[in-house]
Amino acid sequence: MEHELKEFIKMCDEAIKKEDFDTLMNYYTDDAVLVVKPGMIARGKEEIKKAFIAIAKYFNNSLMPTQGEMIILEAGDTALVLSQTLINSDKTDSDYSMDRRSTYVFKKNPQGEWLCAIDNSYGTELISNKDI
Repeated sequence: MEHELKEFIKMCDEAIKKEDFDTLMNYYTDDAVLVVKPGMIARGKEEIKKAFIAIAKYFNNSLMPTQGEMIILEAGDTALVLSQTLINSDKTDSDYSMDRRSTYVFKKNPQGEWLCAIDNSYGTELISNKDI
């Protein structure tokens, strides 16, 4: 049986593709953290939304994330997701890898719905970056 977070992450990817950032913010905790790029973090929904708008612009408004292989480790109301994230876009000169090993942390809210608390598409690549 597929873990429900796989479908949830697919919905997030679809919102990013459509640049529907208002809907995307419904999938984050109020105090969520997004690694925008190594050395840059957005905190909270307002900053995260602004970051996604800037990311979309960086990728010429053609960002299409998809997930490959995924491992989900769940403990109570918390889940760690390790995922192969594939970034496709019309932009051909990105400074960042388009094939990533992402790490995401999800928490269940009181209604039992998963929300993203930590969104890190760079995964362990951040270890070499002292600014985080």
